[in-house]
Amino acid sequence: MNFIKYSFFLLITFTGLTDLFSQKYSNEFLSIGIGARARGMGNANIASTNSVFASYWNPAALGALELDGPQFGAMHTEQFAGVAKFDYLGAVLPLSKKDRKFGLSLIRFGIDDIPNTLSLFEADGTINYDNIVPFSAADYAFLGSYAQKITTKKGNLYVGGNAKIVYRQIGSFATSWGFGLDAAVLYVGKKWRLGLVVKDATNTFNAWSFSLSDAEKAVLSFSGNDLPINSVEKTSPQITLGVARPFELNDNWNLLVEMDWIATTDGKRNTLISADPVSLDLAIGAELDFKDLVFFRLGVNNFQKESNFDTQNFLTIQPNLGVGLKIQQFSIDYAFTDVGEQRNQTYSHVISLIFSLKR
Repeated sequence: MNFIKYSFFLLITFTGLTDLFSQKYSNEFLSIGIGARARGMGNANIASTNSVFASYWNPAALGALELDGPQFGAMHTEQFAGVAKFDYLGAVLPLSKKDRKFGLSLIRFGIDDIPNTLSLFEADGTINYDNIVPFSAADYAFLGSYAQKITTKKGNLYVGGNAKIVYRQIGSFATSWGFGLDAAVLYVGKKWRLGLVVKDATNTFNAWSFSLSDAEKAVLSFSGNDLPINSVEKTSPQITLGVARPFELNDNWNLLVEMDWIATTDGKRNTLISADPVSLDLAIGAELDFKDLVFFRLGVNNFQKESNFDTQNFLTIQPNLGVGLKIQQFSIDYAFTDVGEQRNQTYSHVISLIFSLKR
């Protein structure tokens, strides 16, 4: 099968570039998940993604979209009791050949109004609260996506990828620029959909630069903190294999189920299968729709091993729920998900919109 050959080529080519000593959890904001549909399905979306959000999940799936014109998407969610805000804006455009698509995406994850207390004390040791100035810490990602269809005898094969620029800023103290590539394949057969995505396929490098005044350096040194130095942070590839299958229950109801295996290559993580340097995690999701109008979704992911006071180990999972409504060219989706540890539950509401234009 051509899908297997393309998948094998991607795995061999890009995992061979991985350095086993890469920075763990680098650019982790890009692993949270985009879109309420996917979040409601436990982020099991690699094979079944079917909208502008495919730019994030599987850029090859953009080639499978049946569009008469551009499609736009947006998402907003607030996490950790509104402290952090996570937003997305994106668009996908069909090119002159309908089996080719081009997409643009902007992702922001930020915490605003952080009080800067480095200048809290005056030279004589007194406290001056007027010296507190708020700042923001934000991560940005700009994605340029491309996908096209490759005709096969047994089904449709799509290939695609992302070129991404990552910009991270911590007030006026630090900035970082990074660049990386994602590669993806999607196979759509009569019954099954198979997707393979290699994020940060070439490794993503973030170059950090710091700018601190002499007074700020003195405060950090006096308080026992190490002074930051300019450095380079590397994000290792993440490989996800997804399998999805739709079922027609009757004339009105349809069911879609998907299972994704996520392999991280940056060292041992607390996942379902934990090893060094590769750890495996699992995401399972389902979507039930009524006449392609109303959607009900659920999913589980984030499998973690924890221990209680008796040092007995047990497995925890993250449950997710979601609903959606589609009216002609307009879709609105909602998801209710837990973004924290199971013992410290932090629930989040995710809302996303999709709007399609006709030529």
